[in-house]
Amino acid sequence: MRTILVTNDDGVDSPTLMPLARALERLGRVTVIAPTTERSWIGKAVTRFDVVHAHTVERDGRSVQAVSGTPADCVNLGVHALSSAPPDLVVSGINLGLNFGLAFLLSSGTIGAAIEAWICGVPSLAFSMAIPDDAYGLTGVHRIAALGKRPEAAAAVAAEIVETILNEGFPSAVDSFTVNMPADVNLDTTRVVASVTRCRYGPLFQPGPEGGYLHRFSSLTAIEERADGDMQVVQRGAVAICPLRFDFEVSLPDGLRIALESRPASTRRG
Repeated sequence: MRTILVTNDDGVDSPTLMPLARALERLGRVTVIAPTTERSWIGKAVTRFDVVHAHTVERDGRSVQAVSGTPADCVNLGVHALSSAPPDLVVSGINLGLNFGLAFLLSSGTIGAAIEAWICGVPSLAFSMAIPDDAYGLTGVHRIAALGKRPEAAAAVAAEIVETILNEGFPSAVDSFTVNMPADVNLDTTRVVASVTRCRYGPLFQPGPEGGYLHRFSSLTAIEERADGDMQVVQRGAVAICPLRFDFEVSLPDGLRIALESRPASTRRG
């Protein structure tokens, strides 16, 4: 039987965590290891100096490992320390909020967990969803009420995408997938294999108390317009499925390459 490790960056009390775990149960044995609290915007950070603790809690009748560290910590522990054998697949999410565009991809704890899985040698997928405007800023029962049945619907879509990839075989040229879904996604929503839109965000901090600064996201701006870009696909109301490969091989112009590889005359010994 396949084993699937589920994690997230919204914490063990995220309203999307257990619906995702339940939806994936028909595909294999599911283990849930997630941060004790929300750890968004943390990328692939790994705890270096603090002691990381893991303890068992119960959520919706299921035993869950709650970890005091980051999403990447959860994956590394889940692969190397908290299980007798590595999982066959890591599924991260479903993030409450979109992680489309390169700027968000590089900042997301949800995708950071998927990247950590690849480093650990385990295939992975990261799922994120838009949430209704009236759910932003809400917590607890108020956020759950605003989301309604959306977490269950998104979980059903995520499980179907995971099942398709497992049935077809995880492609050898792909290191991970990131999937972004509109808020009202359902099994009939159009799905598009997309690319990651190159983009930038604006200021992230505003003046706060005691002369400090508070995180306040302001804007995300695409620096390219592509019909198959994940930002554009989701804005059209479709699901964007982006295969990722952590290659980063870039060709330089011959002149710059030669200049970089040549020692400046001033540094040569006479």
